[in-house]
Amino acid sequence: MQIAGSTALVTGANRGIGRHFALQLLERGATVYATARNPETVDVPGATVLALDITDPDSVLAAATAAQDVDLLVNNAGISTGAQLVGGDLAEVRREMETHYFGTLSVVRAFAPVLARNGGGAVLNVLSALSWVSFPTTGAYSAAKAAEWALTNGVRLELAEQGTLVSALHLGYTDTDMTAGVDAPKNDPADVVRVALDAVEAGEVEILADETSRSVKGALGAHVSALYPQLAAS
Repeated sequence: MQIAGSTALVTGANRGIGRHFALQLLERGATVYATARNPETVDVPGATVLALDITDPDSVLAAATAAQDVDLLVNNAGISTGAQLVGGDLAEVRREMETHYFGTLSVVRAFAPVLARNGGGAVLNVLSALSWVSFPTTGAYSAAKAAEWALTNGVRLELAEQGTLVSALHLGYTDTDMTAGVDAPKNDPADVVRVALDAVEAGEVEILADETSRSVKGALGAHVSALYPQLAAS
């Protein structure tokens, strides 16, 4: 996937990693649609701003109709409610799934024919190391991201026939508004985006942006206690 000369659409481009994606895509010579639920909050000079609420089917259809020249789709929009699975508000748990799973799927379904008409192109889904591990305060988010990971694997197979590259980006804590309350080392979002775009250009289907994502992925084949030492037999 060559980014220079491509036309990209980025969801959730009004802040954080999404804004960095839009900016770096422009720097690399792409035409960019920068989208957000509230388009007036998007500040990306040089981008075409579109309204897009990925949980609203009418909004998704309108964006896909307006952006018929897209050949690179960056599914970045997301939320983090902090809801626990057992004791948390079930409506918030559902909202996580509606956003990360059904919202992402809705956008992929809407843009898949657009990508096909434009030669195949690529889809980049912004996931997380929390697709593979959970904590007491990330239960809803981790479950939704795990579902989005499975979605990514599934649509990769379904879109292979039309020549669409589907890549999954996994990363640890990154310095954005979403992680403002997290007291832990954090990535620079500009570095994460640079790694991700380089990998898309190289045709990589799985992108591990940092040591956290590499470490968590590496532990998946071990005993469950490798990720959850509190569960190790005493």
